[in-house]
Amino acid sequence: MRWNLRMKAAEQGIWKSTEMRRRLADAGLEISAGKMSALWTCTPVTIRLDDLDVVCAVLSCTPTDLLIVEPDKVAARRPVRKERLAAVGPVPITPRLGRNRTLPPA
Repeated sequence: MRWNLRMKAAEQGIWKSTEMRRRLADAGLEISAGKMSALWTCTPVTIRLDDLDVVCAVLSCTPTDLLIVEPDKVAARRPVRKERLAAVGPVPITPRLGRNRTLPPA
């Protein structure tokens, strides 16, 4: 997921986190400067649904406008399955020789 708060805020003419924080306070959501900075600068790990509802009301948008799905990243995290490995072929394993290491037994 990609967090799109700054772009949606810019579309509403909000260019600074302090302005966004003031509008959230006017809508009934008192938020600390640190939490606002985290929401403004990066993707939040968690956000309360009540808070998300107020953010969407202030920005006149929906949660799908703020949370953009990135299926490429999901596919990249998928573990490699044995069937896919078999199609590619066996991967040769070469020992890494370093200090105090010996070759594996023959």
